[in-house]
Amino acid sequence: MCGIAGFIGRGGADDIRRMTAKLIHRGPDGEGYFADQHLPVFLGNRRLAVIDPAAGQQPMWDATGDLCVVYNGEIYNHRELRRELEAAGCRFRTDHSDTEVLLHGYKTWDTELFPRLNGMFAVALYDRHRKSLVMARDRFGEKPLFFSVAGGGFVFASELPALLAHPIHRAAQLSNQGVRKFFAHGFFPAHHTPYRDIEKFPAGEVWKVSAVDRSTIRRAYWRFSIEPDAAPPGKPDDWAAELGQRLSRAVKGRLDSDVPLGIFLSGGVDSGTVASFAADHRPAASIKTFSIGFREESFDESEFAAAVSRHIGTTHHVETCELESLRDMVPEILADLGEPIGDSSILPTALLSAFARKHVTVALTGDGGDELFAGYDPFRMLKRAAWYQRHVPKPLHAAIKMIAARLPASDDNMSFDFVMGRGLKGLAAPPALWNPLWLAPLQPDEISELMKTPVSAEDLYSEAIDAWDHAKSPHLIDRVLEFYTRFYLADGILVKSDRASMRVSLEARTPFLDNEVVDFARRLPWSVKLKGGTNKWILKRAVRTRLPRAIVRRPKKGFGIPLARWLRQMPMPRWGLLGDVDDAPLAARWRSHQNRKSDERLALWSWMALAHGLQRSPAAP
Repeated sequence: MCGIAGFIGRGGADDIRRMTAKLIHRGPDGEGYFADQHLPVFLGNRRLAVIDPAAGQQPMWDATGDLCVVYNGEIYNHRELRRELEAAGCRFRTDHSDTEVLLHGYKTWDTELFPRLNGMFAVALYDRHRKSLVMARDRFGEKPLFFSVAGGGFVFASELPALLAHPIHRAAQLSNQGVRKFFAHGFFPAHHTPYRDIEKFPAGEVWKVSAVDRSTIRRAYWRFSIEPDAAPPGKPDDWAAELGQRLSRAVKGRLDSDVPLGIFLSGGVDSGTVASFAADHRPAASIKTFSIGFREESFDESEFAAAVSRHIGTTHHVETCELESLRDMVPEILADLGEPIGDSSILPTALLSAFARKHVTVALTGDGGDELFAGYDPFRMLKRAAWYQRHVPKPLHAAIKMIAARLPASDDNMSFDFVMGRGLKGLAAPPALWNPLWLAPLQPDEISELMKTPVSAEDLYSEAIDAWDHAKSPHLIDRVLEFYTRFYLADGILVKSDRASMRVSLEARTPFLDNEVVDFARRLPWSVKLKGGTNKWILKRAVRTRLPRAIVRRPKKGFGIPLARWLRQMPMPRWGLLGDVDDAPLAARWRSHQNRKSDERLALWSWMALAHGLQRSPAAP
């Protein structure tokens, strides 16, 4: 696990060192650089040593000196690939470095290497003979990668602050379109970022960039897609057994580490599944599990995590804290992330990561289970939403929303007024927009007011609409699965997990996103994912004898904090975002929330995240 940076064109050795220094939290164990002054090409790396610590230094060269690699991530099938490459005549110099597998793999298979990789990665390979830079990112974009083609050059980095340290971005300007998208989603959908001329490198793509003229050849080597007509042979119980076997192999591969490793344990099915299968491959007592407890009962899930740990037999660690102390950490955490994240669960995730890092360097998580197997509450709302749209006359929609808006505002986690208000948003829109509108911090008309210019829902939610329109299955649930897996997971959940963990130099691994698990899940029919009102039915069927019955049957509960109450105790952000943004509507929402006239938690948190997340930016006023 590392942080990487580099560029072709304008700049020098001091610039690559300055960029790489911004990534020290991603790689505190070492650093390395390469400079070809003639083309010019510069590469930098900060290393978190996890696999083969003694021999995995980067940049790493092949024996001929023609091929160099810097990369961030882990390749879980690197041992199998090494054996295949050795059988083909490749001679390795390291004992078991996954980085060296990338060098030999590229020389043997060219860009067909990347579909073979089972892991998380952002890779930059410099081919000195062909005078080209080969860039690739993993299937879901677990590992971040940003790039820019401004100023006639090509610049890339694992995080925005590192890219902004390059001289062509010292006067970076914020992006109006990026800000609109952020308030529409609570995150920046690819390819957008907060800045003009800076983009996210697409997940599942590989590029060849000429070091001579910067011309680029790009292709997608993988895209997630539900396959409605490709169900596996057998019946649901056969599928559950097969899913369990694939998850077991996925967890086993992610236990490969030369440094201490543990598991995040929330008390839910997903993380419990990971811990349970880990105990098949290691003595249960040797497995360290971690959870955060809160003194406030309605937000505390530590007893459920402890119950799972006792059932499996892991060595459990729990840190109980006052939520008020976490509130005081908000500005520091948001400023450390490198980009705004509008999901308030970033706070407890950051706290859990910091706690686990005291004991381990690697942690397995349950991320991806909800998206692959229909775990979110909106999946159960779809039938009601369809009924509402068919039977409730459109002229009544506004009146019903007005009545819901007058419900007393509650500070509780997922309170009735909050859920009702969210659920009614978007029901007058086409089904393709239901989920993005339900999750939106601000609605399109509110963003138009904020940006002082008309914006359309089709423009704001173009990425979500694209995921919907390109779904192969016509069924509503399959299309929503496409939305959550291709879009919300990749650009929201995984970004949050990566930034929270790597902020404290902790590597987070996600067994649910294993190639074999994903390829199996996308062929399963929707009817075994959401069955009889039960979310994640097939997953629960697979682990029903492995976890306590109460945990398997327990409704999903998010990683919540008392955000609505906290916002009444915090100072209003006073940083002007952009010249084209009117802060007055946000200030009015702040006052309404303070006076309990309305619940504005999502919009106000997004405002705060944007203000603190960009305060160290060269574009900040």
